[in-house]
Amino acid sequence: MAEERDLYASAGVDTRAGDHAVELMKKAVQATHGPEVLGGFGGFAGLFDGSKLLGMRKPLLATSTDGVGTKVAIAQAIDKHDTIGQDLVGMVVDDIIVVGAEPLFMTDYIACGRVVPERIAAIVEGIAKACAATGTALTGGETAEHPGLLGPDEYDVAGAVTGVVDADRVLGAERVKDGDVIISLAASGFHSNGYSLVRRIIANNGINYADQAEDFGRSWGEQLLEPTRLYTGELVRILRRPELDGAIHAFSHVTGGGIAANLARVLPQGSWVELDRGLWSPLPVFRVLTDLAGARLEDMEGTWNLGVGMFAIVAAEQADAVLAACKEEGLDGWIAGKVSTAARDFEGFEQGAKGVDGGAVRLVGSYAE
Repeated sequence: MAEERDLYASAGVDTRAGDHAVELMKKAVQATHGPEVLGGFGGFAGLFDGSKLLGMRKPLLATSTDGVGTKVAIAQAIDKHDTIGQDLVGMVVDDIIVVGAEPLFMTDYIACGRVVPERIAAIVEGIAKACAATGTALTGGETAEHPGLLGPDEYDVAGAVTGVVDADRVLGAERVKDGDVIISLAASGFHSNGYSLVRRIIANNGINYADQAEDFGRSWGEQLLEPTRLYTGELVRILRRPELDGAIHAFSHVTGGGIAANLARVLPQGSWVELDRGLWSPLPVFRVLTDLAGARLEDMEGTWNLGVGMFAIVAAEQADAVLAACKEEGLDGWIAGKVSTAARDFEGFEQGAKGVDGGAVRLVGSYAE
C-alpha cells in the first residue's frame, strides 16, 4: 500500500495531503450538523432525516447548483481563501429562497491541481460558516486532485443545495399582481458575478491585486474578495412571521445578467416595472471600476448588481411592514418601484431572461450621488 501511495504521489496525487485536509475541516463541517444529519462525517454519502417533510401538505424539493466563477482567480493571486466558501453558499442557497424554499443540506466539490491541506480547509471552513448562517447542513463534499489539468495553485469550487417548500407556499410570478411593490435589498459588492470584466479592467490598468487601493484602505485583492451578502437566513425568518403571511409574492436573486433581467424573470408576462436609479447610490467599488473602464454606471447594469443583491416583490398594503422586518433582520432595503399591468410600449425594456418569458423591466433616471 505504501508503494502504491508513492507511485500515485509521483503522478502528482498526494492522498495523505487529502486526508490531512479532511482532518483540518472536520470540526467546521460537523458544526453545521443538527440531529437531522445521520451517519457522521466522512461517509460515501450524507444522510439527512426527512421526517420534517411529513408535516407538510405537499412538500416540494428545490435544488440549485453553481460555482463562484473567476473570482477564485483573485483568491489564488493573493493566497486568501477564507471567503470563497461564503460566495459559493450564497450562489446556491440564495437561489432556492427565490421560490420560498428553506435550505436543508448542501454538498461541495473542489477540484485542484495540488492539495494544500490548509488551503482546502480554509475554503471548506468558509462554506461551513455560511451554511451555519443560513441554516443549511453541509452533509458531504469531495476534493479532487487534477495534476496536469490544473496548475499546482489553481482550483475551482462548485456546490449544490437541496431545500423544501410546501406547494401552497411556493413564491413566483404566479403570485405577482398589479400594484405590487418592489423592495431592493443591498448587496455587499460584486458578489460572485461579472468578475471576468472586473479582472479585465484591473489588468488593462496595470493593477496588481496586492497593490494598495487608496479608495478602500486595503489591497485591491482584498476589496474584490468582499464576500457575497447572504440573505436566506433572514428571509426564512421573515417568511415565517405570522403577521406577514402571504405578504411576499416573489424574490429575485440578482446574479449573472444584471439587474433588470433577473427581476424580469419573476414577473408575469404583460407586467412591467420601472426602477428609479435615483433611489440608491451604487457602492464606491462599482464607481471606481467603472471609471477605470472609461464607462458609465448605466453601461454595467447588465453585468454587475450595482449594489442590489436581491429583490422582494410584496403586496402594496404590507410593503412598509416587510421593509421594517428586513431592517430588523439587518437587511438594508428600500422601495424601488411597483408592478404595473397597464398596456404600454416595451421599447427599451428588458423582457424575461434565461429562457423565461417573464415581464419587462427598465431602469430610469440617474443614480444618486
